[in-house]
Amino acid sequence: MKLLLASNSPRRRELLALLDIDYEILAPRDVDETYPSDLPAEEVAPYLSALKSRSYADVPHDDEIVVTADTVVICDGMILGKPKDSQQAIEMLKRLSGKSHKVVTGVTLMSADKTVTFSETTRVTFDKLSEETISHYVDRYRPFDKAGAYGIQEWIGCVGISGIEGCYYNVMGLPLHALSVGLRSF
Repeated sequence: MKLLLASNSPRRRELLALLDIDYEILAPRDVDETYPSDLPAEEVAPYLSALKSRSYADVPHDDEIVVTADTVVICDGMILGKPKDSQQAIEMLKRLSGKSHKVVTGVTLMSADKTVTFSETTRVTFDKLSEETISHYVDRYRPFDKAGAYGIQEWIGCVGISGIEGCYYNVMGLPLHALSVGLRSF
């Protein structure tokens, strides 16, 4: 089967390459990523992943699998999306400071005749972050394309994250073990 990754994320492209599977990139499509306001936070990422996959319903042939994904950061029951600017990034990191939060990635696999959606959850714990640490990270790394305003693989992950329970790659945006298992059973 030919694998088609429907993602604009350079991190997802790098991560999928780690599975040593040949794949092609599909051009991004505009999807209204609105979800029902009463949807539990843990169900948002799989919902959005499935929503994205439906926009590619015309793509897969008999020998193709389309992969879509969405990642959310959940702290105190609230979804932290991608920050719009420095101030919002600083506010998000202050909210995460000294606490544990969840990172949930939803993944959808779609072929011409079936669709499967699953999710992976990882718990991440930040040390108490100083205002200087937060400002340095936001100014230098500009994490505006990252849910929760941080990349675990960047400096802030090295100096600020004290613990992780679950899949490290999930926090980067693609749960590689779960994806590998999902592809084998698909």
